[in-house]
Amino acid sequence: MTMENASSVSEFILMGLTDQPKLQLPLFFLFLLNYLVTVVGNLYLMILVCLNSHLHTPMYFYLFNLSFIDICYSSVFTPKMLINFIADRNVISYRGCMSQLFFFCFFVNSECYVLTAMGYDRYVAICKPLLYTTAMSRQVCSLLMSASYVMGFAGAMVHTGCMMRLIFCDSNVINDYLCDIFPLLQLSCSSTYVNEIVVSAVVGTVVILSSLIIFVSYALILFNICHMPSSKGWSKALSTCGSHITTVSLFYGFALLTHVRLPSSGFVEQGKFYTVFSTNVVPMLNPLIYSLRNKDVKIAVKKILKRITN
Repeated sequence: MTMENASSVSEFILMGLTDQPKLQLPLFFLFLLNYLVTVVGNLYLMILVCLNSHLHTPMYFYLFNLSFIDICYSSVFTPKMLINFIADRNVISYRGCMSQLFFFCFFVNSECYVLTAMGYDRYVAICKPLLYTTAMSRQVCSLLMSASYVMGFAGAMVHTGCMMRLIFCDSNVINDYLCDIFPLLQLSCSSTYVNEIVVSAVVGTVVILSSLIIFVSYALILFNICHMPSSKGWSKALSTCGSHITTVSLFYGFALLTHVRLPSSGFVEQGKFYTVFSTNVVPMLNPLIYSLRNKDVKIAVKKILKRITN
């Protein structure tokens, strides 16, 4: 896809999080720390999964890909945001903006499908334990992950292609810190009707399909747990799902708050606040969520520490 621009705009100005000069440097160090923790934390999980054979299971295969996506997802916009905190002009080229939009949509869509696959994995592990090895074989896991990336790529191509058909005239100031769909639609001087239909169709399909599969999976898990004879079985089943439920709740919760328009004058600032949590805080929290109360991860850390000390 060639990024030909029929409009007169060759670059966009990103307003960023704040226009107060005194806050620029503190925010730079805050988000630099956030980015380093995100990258190191997710990289740490990926290395643990690779180096420990007892973590070579479907659940940790999905977790490896989730961590990979979170690193890439954060790297799409955080370096540019950090530069803008200390730069005189917060500009991004038309091509750079479209590229950022494409990769942003690609990794967001892919993460939705990965979380869906993880929910299905938990359903099979708890409700069909005897069939788990067959149902979650290496081929099935690879197929599910490949499908997640392919559908994420297709969604990103549709969003970016529709955005590139729009004409941008004199207005080129994006009231955000990244090139997202809705801030760009507000700048277009051509009709955005088709884009709005496409956004509703694509986002609606991704959200409804993934949330429906996750909801049905956990409804069946809850039904199965209610029929377990021992409380020990209950706690074990819930402990294997707790991390995934927390991650899904954070991911979808802040994504919903980011895009639901409230009837108030401060919606834009509220939207930025929720976007920061969705794009910066959630990827940082995922490694902590899957590490703090996870016995397998703790055992893996102890094994690595023993190798280092010996």
